[in-house]
Amino acid sequence: MSDFDEKTRVTQVVQPPPGGGSKNTTDCLVVIYTKEPTLLGKRFVLEHNPTRVGRGADNHIVLDGDSVSRRHAHFEQRPSAWMVVDDGSTNGTYCNDEQISREVVLKNGDRVKIGPTIFKFLSGADVEAQYHEEIYRMTIIDGLTQIHNKRYLYEALEREIIRGRRHERDLAILLFDIDHFKRINDVHGHLAGDFVLKEVARIVQSRIRRDEVFARYGGEEFAIILPETSIEGAAALGETLRQKVAEHLFVFQADSIRVTISVGVALLQEGDRTANDLIRRADERLYHAKNSGRNRVCA
Repeated sequence: MSDFDEKTRVTQVVQPPPGGGSKNTTDCLVVIYTKEPTLLGKRFVLEHNPTRVGRGADNHIVLDGDSVSRRHAHFEQRPSAWMVVDDGSTNGTYCNDEQISREVVLKNGDRVKIGPTIFKFLSGADVEAQYHEEIYRMTIIDGLTQIHNKRYLYEALEREIIRGRRHERDLAILLFDIDHFKRINDVHGHLAGDFVLKEVARIVQSRIRRDEVFARYGGEEFAIILPETSIEGAAALGETLRQKVAEHLFVFQADSIRVTISVGVALLQEGDRTANDLIRRADERLYHAKNSGRNRVCA
């Protein structure tokens, strides 16, 4: 378990809270991100109106974790739509990365974050098909940052290595991580850490071309596959990204957080046989960048 992990458990309580009505529905919540990997893909049908979520055992969906209030939020069906309502929680409820002041109307596909857990709201006549599509999507997309995950990164890199050798073209990779990320979690809390990860991903994503692959490699570490890119071009992109992150103002719940990244760059060489060979050399350059003072690029 990495430094930023926070133990989270999601369970369904058999007995609903007193006064909780029920309604036949296929509308549901799917867990698309959690600190407990075994919970990924778990589906909660919204059969109770309201459906309550929190740390207390009297909720329909129980989430463990310090950032979850005993009565955190609830999902309520009104004549026109489902709503998510924050019940005065300490750390807030988020819909599509925006903290809600009290309540918000849910649209199909909206993401709701309660503590460290992210649910995706699915609604409509084709919920079953949407659910299976979401399960597939979770095999290639990181639920927190909404960029590709490590599995997809390796598959894409193996394809690009074959392509690069066939056409005798350069292939570079950037590997970078967030400096002092454990300190960010310790000082500002795990929710702030999640915010920083998402914001860094958003900043970098805006600089990525269609033929490049950007992925979360693990924890606070990210990777970018750069087809047909020289070592000089890759290092220049790394420096641009380093500057963009260093200059960005990260503010979470009124706290300003200083964020920098360290970047390692490697180019495909004749001796590289697998994706691991290329990644290992980029990781060595990243290690050198961190040992040289952080907030820098090493190629």
